[in-house]
Amino acid sequence: MPTASKRIPAVVRPLVSERAAKTLDLVEKFVNEECLPADPVYHAQLGEGPGRWDYPPIMDDLKAKARALGLWNMFLAKGHYKEGAGFTNLEYGLMCEQLGRSRVASEAMNNSAPDTGNMEVLAKYGSEALKKRWLEPLLNGEIRSCYVMTEPGVASSDATNVSLSIKRDGDSYVLNGQKWWISGAGDPRCKVYVIIGKTNPNHPDKYKQQSIIVVPTDTPGIEVKRMLSVYGYDDAPHGHAHIIFRDVRVPAENIVLGEGRGFEVMQGRMGPGRIHHAMRSIGAAEEALNWLLKRANDEKKKPFGKLLSQQGVILQWIAKSRIEVDAARLIVLNAAAAIDSGDAKTALMEIAQAKILVPTMALTVIDRAVQTYGAEGVCQDTPLAYMWAQVRTVRIADGPDEAHLEQLGRRENKRAKEASDLIQKQSEITDALMRKWGAKEVGPCPRL
Repeated sequence: MPTASKRIPAVVRPLVSERAAKTLDLVEKFVNEECLPADPVYHAQLGEGPGRWDYPPIMDDLKAKARALGLWNMFLAKGHYKEGAGFTNLEYGLMCEQLGRSRVASEAMNNSAPDTGNMEVLAKYGSEALKKRWLEPLLNGEIRSCYVMTEPGVASSDATNVSLSIKRDGDSYVLNGQKWWISGAGDPRCKVYVIIGKTNPNHPDKYKQQSIIVVPTDTPGIEVKRMLSVYGYDDAPHGHAHIIFRDVRVPAENIVLGEGRGFEVMQGRMGPGRIHHAMRSIGAAEEALNWLLKRANDEKKKPFGKLLSQQGVILQWIAKSRIEVDAARLIVLNAAAAIDSGDAKTALMEIAQAKILVPTMALTVIDRAVQTYGAEGVCQDTPLAYMWAQVRTVRIADGPDEAHLEQLGRRENKRAKEASDLIQKQSEITDALMRKWGAKEVGPCPRL
């Protein structure tokens, strides 16, 4: 099969530098030869019981190899961050697809969520003191972090509902409230939280009530109440936590950008992050298709005396999967290019399209692969069941599909008058042409 750089869609190939193309091939090779074979080892090193939340030692070996190859921090976009490797969002998006094929690849190259988004926040908005204390060790892969937004008692799909209190008290802020689904909080290397809460719940502009603050995880008053599972998976050592904050006091200088600017920071964080999620999901779909092809052509397993690939329905699944993955990839790369040519705010529609389309597509492809394996597909003997559970959460993470559909529909509906006026103008021209040529409408007419 051609290398990844040779498979870049023709429409975006002119936007990919020679350096990025070479790096893409190196990422693909590293994922194929180092990360995918290491996935089962990583899982085995987690083991059982309390020790399951320890850090699997194979990760340090993978990180050392990745860093020696220069495969490190590729996500910080060119032209926006001086700390990154100098790739565009589109170029990194192509690499991110490869990362999504393996459980360990993103972390091995220090490109894993939620650290990527938090590093973007600190690099773009953080003070020099915050960068020194937290960004540098994150960039070096020495620590990990969490993004703390979702709450158990409110509809968190509308971020204006977050209710965790952040009150100014002298030269400090004091936090009180609860958060849950805090991904990465189970990792013993998680040393810092990036938290959104309300500093001014009475501000007349509901989008200026929130602020983002940086909180060390060892600050007194923080209680990890419990760890949550995803379709039965605990996702150790990463995990997803329910956390309680009781009179948690942090220095006032830990506020990011200033009071009331939480939404501004959050949107700057989530735009590129949604593209990363989408491209990783495409990588998962590609890997699932590989597994589907493997099972469909397994000479040892022939139901009713025929290979699965000789069954018409399976060939249709293979064909549909190829079309759907390739089409979704173009949607995401278009969104990445739109961010590169402006920023996340100017690419809201393109980002929403990618966020909505890709996870559903990936789930469909993964489910087809599961079905080809039968019972084996839903157990631990293939990566498909875990892959499905992970991608299913993407339909909820960074805003549920329905919220993005609502916003996208509203934006598109704004064209209603423009579309109606255009059709009316065309109809008037048609009437004039009818009169000029003395023509009369006959039979079914395509004109409305």
